[in-house]
Amino acid sequence: MNEEVQKIFTKLEEYISKEKWKGWDPFDALNSKLLKSLTLNNKLLGIFFTHLLKKLPLNLRGVLGIKRDYNPKAIGLFASGYLLNYQRTSDKRYLERAKFFIDWLIDNFSKGYSGYCWGYNFDWPNRAFYAKKGIPTIVNTSFIANAFIDAYKMLDNEKYLRIARSSCDFIIKDLNRFIENDTFCFSYTPIDNSRIHNANILGSALLARVYSLTKEDILLDYCDKSVRFTVKHQNDNGSWYYGEAKNQKWIDLFHTGYVLESLENYIRFTGNRDYEENLKTGFDFFLENFFENGVPKYYHNQVYPIDVHCSAQAIITLLKLKRLDGNSTELAKKVAAWTIKNMHDERDYFYYQKYRHYINKIPYMRWIQAWMFKALIMLLKEEGID
Repeated sequence: MNEEVQKIFTKLEEYISKEKWKGWDPFDALNSKLLKSLTLNNKLLGIFFTHLLKKLPLNLRGVLGIKRDYNPKAIGLFASGYLLNYQRTSDKRYLERAKFFIDWLIDNFSKGYSGYCWGYNFDWPNRAFYAKKGIPTIVNTSFIANAFIDAYKMLDNEKYLRIARSSCDFIIKDLNRFIENDTFCFSYTPIDNSRIHNANILGSALLARVYSLTKEDILLDYCDKSVRFTVKHQNDNGSWYYGEAKNQKWIDLFHTGYVLESLENYIRFTGNRDYEENLKTGFDFFLENFFENGVPKYYHNQVYPIDVHCSAQAIITLLKLKRLDGNSTELAKKVAAWTIKNMHDERDYFYYQKYRHYINKIPYMRWIQAWMFKALIMLLKEEGID
């Protein structure tokens, strides 16, 4: 298994390098001038075209004039992945690539906000809001700012810490907050008022990690209050709904993984173990409801579509929380083995989704390749493979 993971990782790295780390995205439909014009600036029509293209197993993006492009979130994942791989192997080639991505992120942040922040390279209409291209999100900013902290810790460059600290200013000053007694929930973007748990606690965990380095009370206060909001809304069975709106009452693997990983990071970086039991019951739910013989389920009560983003996040979450379950690492290996066997193409990339009767083989760069890149590196590091 170890040799197989190394071989597949090497091929994946060759593939994404050959593509110059650019690619399509499941949500990039409105990068087509034709489709965008047909929406007439109507959010519902935008959602329709976005989901139509997302669901089609036939990739029409070339015909529709949608170009492969850099995606800021993918670039952040690649930066973190290459830094981790440099730490794992001491191969300076990986360090140079990580620096390229870090520099790109410095040059391509969303301007006009209180700190460094990042959005998507496409218009994104969805149930909660309509984010135009470049509107920063707490999710993207949290993942990317963590890449800067990784770079700071590995390279001892204070500039990277200052950038991550400024991202905390974006979260604190530019996002809206839904206040509930002595807690609050950060909005997803500066233009909405949604209450989405994975987004909220990803931001909380970033504040906690920066707090561990700067010891600023304001960061601790904000992350404490926002974490309490998500912990308070945990379901009795240990799960979390995606969000608090009536149309957000679903439970899926990768967003649950974000919540668990973020709560673990909050505990680690603040030293506050008040929510250890919440983390444990949440992880128990994760283990008991999202896997069938190594197959990662999309929803807690539904297998299909089997999505490789779920595979990647499952591996990451299982490895991050291995202290809570002695079989966690073995399950991560099972997920990796199943995904390699069933969702890997001979052209060296991973597929998007498997349905009961067909597979969507579009090789999305952010949603699939970037996440599997990071997950496989973590698995190789866990196994001590250089």
